[in-house]
Amino acid sequence: MSSLLRIRAERDQMSAVERRICDYILENAHFLRDYSSQQLADALGISQSSIVKFAQKLGFKGYPDLKFSIGESLARNGGEALPVSTTVRDHPHARTSDDLWQRKSAAEQETRLLNPPEQIDAIARALLRANAVFVIGLGEDGIPARAFAMKLSLLGILAVHHFDPALMAAGLSGAGERDVLLVFSEQGQQPMLGRILQDFKPHIGAVISVTRHSPNPLRMQAHHALLVSAHDERPHIAPLLYQAALQHLLDLLFVLLCEARKQRREAVGINLERMQELLRP
Repeated sequence: MSSLLRIRAERDQMSAVERRICDYILENAHFLRDYSSQQLADALGISQSSIVKFAQKLGFKGYPDLKFSIGESLARNGGEALPVSTTVRDHPHARTSDDLWQRKSAAEQETRLLNPPEQIDAIARALLRANAVFVIGLGEDGIPARAFAMKLSLLGILAVHHFDPALMAAGLSGAGERDVLLVFSEQGQQPMLGRILQDFKPHIGAVISVTRHSPNPLRMQAHHALLVSAHDERPHIAPLLYQAALQHLLDLLFVLLCEARKQRREAVGINLERMQELLRP
């Protein structure tokens, strides 16, 4: 389903006309084989050239290649844009569960496409060679920030977690070129975090932002960007997709850090045992 995932992943970066094409294709993917580019344009009330340019923007030679790729994706999933389990037809709760699982899986796959291996490797190298990793996230972003700082600590990496920009600024005053600043911000719009990046970016080894896949100030200022894709019109579902996709991305990074050096893997085991001993009654 790579072509459909690519369309969904790139939707936020599209123009208004392109988003209309995107939404129509995603909603009517199984009918697309019967549409010529002119028929699709007529259905949307736009020019045929807009359809061709849309396909080319996604990396296809033209509309026929896009249509063929989508057809292959549907064929691999039995004619469905997303695979449907037999339990969906058996129980209303199972339908909800299966739909949520499918959408989380799609968000995770879209997020993987947005973060190429070379980018992930560069971030892993920066974290492994850091003297200290300063981690910050405000509000709800503080939850994954704190959890990832703890994982870094298990690896034996000095992680300094803050949820207060003033304290973070004070802590960064002594940071140097072997240190890393890791900033969690779903929307990437907090002015306070932007000022911290602006002030300390020239003095620190690497700044890594973790945001949605959208144009935002924090992403633009960072040396490296981890991008999360999660789309749903329902306000109670969209945050769940973001959390799932973000967690999958951070878990991947943690596993790569563990596997990079035997010393790091051994540190995780030792530190987990110490934590268990402290928590024993």
